[in-house]
Parts: sequence; structure tokens; C-alpha cells
Amino acid sequence: MERKLAINILETFKNKNKDKYGIEAIGLFGSVARNEAKDSSDVDICIKTSKTDLFTMVHIKEELEELMSSHIDIVRVREKMNPFLKNRIEKEAIYV
Repeated sequence: MERKLAINILETFKNKNKDKYGIEAIGLFGSVARNEAKDSSDVDICIKTSKTDLFTMVHIKEELEELMSSHIDIVRVREKMNPFLKNRIEKEAIYV
């Protein structure tokens, strides 16, 4: 998936679902964000949300997979998380 298309989809998704899912920020990281994605690449999504339950994350993932027609890996950004992953997200993320 191209970075520009992924960003447009995320912007639309955030605008439509901000209140429903408590989305504070949502963005791309990984190969799509770096413009290095291949056809087989998944789309790495990072999200900051006030709703932290597993069901919310599953719903967001499923909706984005349908919209992007790609496999999605989604990571909830929070204070206590893997420091390596958090650092990578902080360096690469493109938030919408």
C-alpha cells in the first residue's frame, strides 16, 4: 500500500470514528511510512486512544483491514510499553 493512500484512509477513519473509539491520535509506522512497502507488506498502525479494552482494538483493526484491503498490525501507544518499539514508533510515525 502506498503511504499517501494509507494516510488518506486513516484521516477519514479518524474523522468518522474519533468519538466512537476515543481516538486521540492514529498514525503509520514501519515500511509503509518509510515508503519501502512491498505488495506483501502489512500496514503498521499506531494509535493513542482513551478506550483501552481489547474489543475496541479488534474492531479498529478489522475495520482498517477492510478499508485498506491489507493485513494490519496495530499497536496502542502508551506510557509503559516495549521501549524499543516505542522508540521506533516515535522516530517513524506519521500521525494524522
